[in-house]
Amino acid sequence: MINKILESLSEKIEISDDNREKIKKLYYNDRINFTESVISSSIVQEAIILQVMGDIYSIPYMNNISVDAILQDNLYMSEGNSSHYKCSFTDYLIKQGFTENISIHFLKKYCMVPAPLKDGLIKKSSINSPVVIAINNPCDLSPSDDIANFLNLSEYETVLVPRSEILSAINHLYNQNTESARQIVENMEENGTTIIKAIEETSDLLDNTSDAPVIRLVNHIISQSVKANASDIHIEPFQDTIKIRYRIDGILYDLLEPPKWIQSALVSRIKVMADMNIAEKRIPQDGRLEVRTGEQKVDIRISTVPTSFGERLVMRLLNKSGTLLELSQSGISISHLDIFNRLITLSNGIVLVTGPTGSGKTTTLYAALSTINSPDKNIITIEDPVEYNLKGIGQIQVNRKIGMTFASGLRSIVRQDPDVILVGEIRDLETAEIAIQSALTGHLVFSTLHTNDSPGAVTRLVDLGVEPYLITSSVKAIAAQRLVRVLCPYCKSGYVPDAGERILLNITENIKIFKPKGCSKCFGTGYAGRQAIFEIMEINDAIKNVILMTSDSNQIKKTAIEQGMTTLRQDGISKVLQGITSMEEVVRVTQE
Repeated sequence: MINKILESLSEKIEISDDNREKIKKLYYNDRINFTESVISSSIVQEAIILQVMGDIYSIPYMNNISVDAILQDNLYMSEGNSSHYKCSFTDYLIKQGFTENISIHFLKKYCMVPAPLKDGLIKKSSINSPVVIAINNPCDLSPSDDIANFLNLSEYETVLVPRSEILSAINHLYNQNTESARQIVENMEENGTTIIKAIEETSDLLDNTSDAPVIRLVNHIISQSVKANASDIHIEPFQDTIKIRYRIDGILYDLLEPPKWIQSALVSRIKVMADMNIAEKRIPQDGRLEVRTGEQKVDIRISTVPTSFGERLVMRLLNKSGTLLELSQSGISISHLDIFNRLITLSNGIVLVTGPTGSGKTTTLYAALSTINSPDKNIITIEDPVEYNLKGIGQIQVNRKIGMTFASGLRSIVRQDPDVILVGEIRDLETAEIAIQSALTGHLVFSTLHTNDSPGAVTRLVDLGVEPYLITSSVKAIAAQRLVRVLCPYCKSGYVPDAGERILLNITENIKIFKPKGCSKCFGTGYAGRQAIFEIMEINDAIKNVILMTSDSNQIKKTAIEQGMTTLRQDGISKVLQGITSMEEVVRVTQE
């Protein structure tokens, strides 16, 4: 069998002798889980090994399971002699008691899920029309027989589907059987004191079987926010009500307005999950917790502050399951990418990334570190907080309570023989001076500043007390960054810009650009996802001369533009002309 597998693989891709031996070893070690072992080893892409195994076991391969098909395809079911009626495939499974009696753990453990066949037509009286059971492991079909027996299927078909697609379908299926946030609130008794109980959360929010309404509500709020790719959840108390909002692509949207009496129970439940003091409501508190919703691990940072109408709580969501973006995936232009790739391979100096909170500075620096990370480099970071764990890189967490500040941590880092140092943020003169000394003594230093544009970083450093001659001798480049929302590809509408917009775009001809419209796929916002726009100012001799004479950011910016610097607005406009974002979005984030 293994020879046949290797022969089929060789027809699709080139396999080295070393990888052949590794594949053989995986096969002989565990034949039942051979496919999963090959995928985990990254020797062969998942799609290729599934196609090969599908050919050998005569099981068709599918790139994806359409979630829309699972949720919306029609079936015809008859009861007795009554006429057929339509319902969704999910409704059919729920009526059968599938989601109640088949554990989500079972489906995830064996990575399989039932789905409707191409036409989605099934008759309850004669369920012979085959249902598809999507699987990821063709070497063990017994669990799919268990599903078939539960659904009383006399016949079914199996298809091989990538693991991520199956897990996504499972999560959608089980989410369909959960209450909405409004239903949970309506079912709660109007008595906040009876539901404040310290009950531990389950490992997976989708698996929670607790009857406590407040627990179901909190889990629902978090899981729905994760599904919507929200970055923050706000719980804001007012005199007569509380408002729950979440931030998607940098914009806050209303999620729910439950009655005021729920406030205490809701905040207390979240504080219990994060091991915070629920009795202390007079001072700000910080906490963190980690939850799972389906296959997604989410790290949540929690902050509470007392207000006139109760505690205000904000949760910052960091999805740890997503792969870290590469620089090229951030939306950076080819010219800027070339500059960045050159800067991050310098042997010494400081590279600064500036921008407001939430503009993607840390993500950009993480991507830069991942690009240059190699066994021959010693890379150390000091951050507040450590947002993502980077393999092969030493990461230090700031802890002011014990005196571990950026400055004290950086002072220790330089004694650790580093090649590259990342300082989460330069906030004071002491940190700035140590970073500059590190750069001047042969280290490459990355850091961030909160300024509006690249030239403003020079003014900020001078305001902190850094001498201009130290800036010109240590800082190699300053990059300003913003995130613009990307137009939804399903609903964006084209139009010809008016005279005012043509002036902003610096064009004379009537060309077509796009604006948001809004549809169900983008939650009615007209946007889906974000991309970065950049302004990179390299400190050349002309700019050094200006910095030595003045710290006025306007003078520095004028010289930088003369030297060929592309401003944030110009980079944003190029994305408008490419149909990636809208003019309104670029104006919003680059207010000049």
